[in-house]
Amino acid sequence: MTTQAVRRTTPEEEQYQRRTPQSRRFFSEAREFMPGGDSRSTLFYRPYPAVMERGDGCVLLDIDGNRLLDFTGNHSVLIHGYGHPQVLSAVEQQLRKGTCFPGSSEPQLVYARLLCRRIASVQQIRFTNSGTEAALNAIRAARAFTGRTRIAKVEGGYHGTADDVMVSVQPSEDEAGSRSRPSASPHSQGLPAGVVGNVTVLPFNDVDGARALIESQGDQLAAVLVEPVLGSAGMIPAEQSYLQMLRAVTQQYGIVLIFDEVVSLRVAYGGAQEYFGVVPDMTCFGKLIGGGFPLGAFGGRREIMAMFDPSRGRPAVPHPGSHNANPIGIAAGAATLELLTRPVLDELNSRAEALRRELGSAFHESGIPVQVTGLGSLFGLHLTDRLVRSYRDTLGSDTELRHRIFLGLYSEGILIDPRGVGNLSTAIHDAEIEQFLTALRRVLERSTAD
Repeated sequence: MTTQAVRRTTPEEEQYQRRTPQSRRFFSEAREFMPGGDSRSTLFYRPYPAVMERGDGCVLLDIDGNRLLDFTGNHSVLIHGYGHPQVLSAVEQQLRKGTCFPGSSEPQLVYARLLCRRIASVQQIRFTNSGTEAALNAIRAARAFTGRTRIAKVEGGYHGTADDVMVSVQPSEDEAGSRSRPSASPHSQGLPAGVVGNVTVLPFNDVDGARALIESQGDQLAAVLVEPVLGSAGMIPAEQSYLQMLRAVTQQYGIVLIFDEVVSLRVAYGGAQEYFGVVPDMTCFGKLIGGGFPLGAFGGRREIMAMFDPSRGRPAVPHPGSHNANPIGIAAGAATLELLTRPVLDELNSRAEALRRELGSAFHESGIPVQVTGLGSLFGLHLTDRLVRSYRDTLGSDTELRHRIFLGLYSEGILIDPRGVGNLSTAIHDAEIEQFLTALRRVLERSTAD
């Protein structure tokens, strides 16, 4: 007879549970009606996730009354924090006119024009309800445009929950295969084997390895998808030479290069593609472009986007959807981007760059190894002494200690993502950053004393 080892409850978990009894009660009841107690699997962490009550600026209150400085912005959605007056005003004005219509609305044109003028690669654009839908439609368009079916994506890249891209998102070391020729590993049960087998997985920031894989299948690939900053893998930036190689080799073989800028749009005024100076064929958007409402978008070269045009008969790629370009999200998103001027972004990014340096210093002082990644206003903490340039480099990081730090910060009134990542909003200033760093040093001191 074998017995399963019982995991010891950490001091951080005990403190967290003392501070969040109402969240524990909520979670216990919610599990009766929703699998896992929620509708968003990435929000779960042990012993149970906290339940939020309200947000104001950069401050959150949970249902137990704990006040939290929010360094997540709902996983990078809220770049201006909660309840920005200009965003709320735009939403209120649209609500008085209507929440949705059986026809287009003027805000859609206003926002489409804004995005096309702001993002160099986007000549035309269409709106969806999420980043998942944006990626799904971009891939479908690439296949229709090229007449090919196979796609390539980066190991550790997350592009939503469509079957085609639920591959090699967070593979274990055993599943990942060779570093230079990663195996295609399903990220979920229920994926048809044919779907997984139709995906080539590219090593990230490995110029020679990725180029060799693409060249070996050049006449089969419809699209190459890449996040300029790997969000789910821990805010790991691409290297310029890597993106330049992808641009050159995809042009050589007539492959559609798709940038997923759902997370990285905030890196620069024109997105990460402006920062790196690399122009893709298509771009996917989500998160911040909805200003806190469900909204995604995809756009790119006019000749590819023409495949969605129904004005000359049945389109090559239909794109229906009752809530596509919902005017509430459109209004909130347009107000959000109008606020995000170049000077505002420069200040935000400078503040985040300083934060990344100070985070590294705090860990160094504690003697705990860390690699701090990120770009623009994004940051990631990887508890390893190995240089982190790809998802593969994060394997073996101390995830148990990372979780203790997350819970310890929560009890100190600081919220980051349980995966050790976060970002700044324009509602966060030097005083809030100092509170974060002070709290982190206390948490690290306790961690090393145990």
